[in-house]
Amino acid sequence: MLDRMPSPEACLFVACCAAVVTGIATAVGAWLARGSTAVPAALWAVAGALALAAETGWRAAGGLADPAVAAAARLVAGALALCPAMSLLGAKRPQHGVWQFIVATLAVVVALPAVAATLVRPGTVPDVHPLGRWFLLLLAVVGWLNFAATRHGLAATLVTAGQLVLVRQFLPLAPSGETAAAAFDAGGALAVALGAAVAACQSACAGVGRSAATGTVARGGHPLASRIDPPFLALRETLGAAWTLRIAERFDAVAAARGWPCRLRFGGLDPGGQTGDAAWHREAARVFRALARRFVSDGWLRRHGWK
Repeated sequence: MLDRMPSPEACLFVACCAAVVTGIATAVGAWLARGSTAVPAALWAVAGALALAAETGWRAAGGLADPAVAAAARLVAGALALCPAMSLLGAKRPQHGVWQFIVATLAVVVALPAVAATLVRPGTVPDVHPLGRWFLLLLAVVGWLNFAATRHGLAATLVTAGQLVLVRQFLPLAPSGETAAAAFDAGGALAVALGAAVAACQSACAGVGRSAATGTVARGGHPLASRIDPPFLALRETLGAAWTLRIAERFDAVAAARGWPCRLRFGGLDPGGQTGDAAWHREAARVFRALARRFVSDGWLRRHGWK
């Protein structure tokens, strides 16, 4: 039975191929998100996938034979893979560009034990402080929570589970043994690749659905909901729950101050029972567009159903 188990080199080759698929899927995601502040997060995901592909491919080819060097390379790849979640937390114009320097600093801080082990204590496995281990877990959970309640919930769960498997040796209470490490690497990389592919397919199919539904009036014929819901729900799937709820909060504050009956919920606009083309509809639409423009361009809004 043990003779039928795949070799570590074969498992690592599978992990490398899965990481390449992840890179392709996230690059497609970056293209689909063009015009939004989520593009840098997708590019961080591409960088993380390429780093994992290089690390597992090198190990599959017989390199990185030193366990200490292999562990350091894995920590660097894991640090890059966890950057997209942090990138999305700063995805608001105009600071979203500068925020990427903060994300890069985070990656350096997370990978610092690998650098220290390689340069200062050659031959030793990176010693990640317990607080650093909990921080890695926290970053992964935050990224998952941001999309758990969206249509990308399944994809986010697969990606997060795969990432945790790949960085398992640096997590809190991690076991000291490395039994079947290559097989776990293959499983984790496949989970991430599947999640990334599912997310890309969902985004692409949503775009096709919006094109097919152009001109359709949503929410039982309410004109304001038909304008706001398509781009708002697309924003929810692109940026996650954190910024979506913030946009809804700001919109509702303006609506309450001006006496509008509508409220913007996580699932779309609640028009408040009025279906006529009231004068405040145009003003409400302008307010939503102004809020959305902090995250997306006019071209993105038009692509996602803004009329």
